[in-house]
Amino acid sequence: MSRDLDFSEYFAARVQRFRRVAFALCGDWHGAEDLVQAMFVQLYRRWRRVRPDTADAYARRILLNLFLAGRRKSGREYVTPSVPEAESPPGRDTPLRLDVERALAGLTPRQRAMVVLRFLEDLPVTEVAALLGVAEGTVKSQTARGVEALRAALPAPTAEEW
Repeated sequence: MSRDLDFSEYFAARVQRFRRVAFALCGDWHGAEDLVQAMFVQLYRRWRRVRPDTADAYARRILLNLFLAGRRKSGREYVTPSVPEAESPPGRDTPLRLDVERALAGLTPRQRAMVVLRFLEDLPVTEVAALLGVAEGTVKSQTARGVEALRAALPAPTAEEW
């Protein structure tokens, strides 16, 4: 199979998943699109060296690095004469979903990354620690603090929601 065809199939199979993760990381669909696009560009450049069994982990690492690097850089804001229209994310904008998005936005970028990787991507502590280059104990403590902050920011579920 050619390099381009192989990459095209990988892209088609994974793009929606990575968009969802990117949105959970940055909380903005335009930013998520930019992150995913940059991730796939970097992944394509290295595609010949990427093993099929590690492609997802490699792509996730690129996405995470881009997200964290973007949070450290300044000067990425642009002044415009009017506020652009916000694109609604796919799916229903339920009050709970909007509350979760706002609560996630209140976490630090690294805490948010840990919570997203642990609970949205369902990665084990060891893999999250390896991705972020931190100790497993750091992942556990920061994830616990992040979840605690989310619980404090979110309304308690009613009996009807259970």
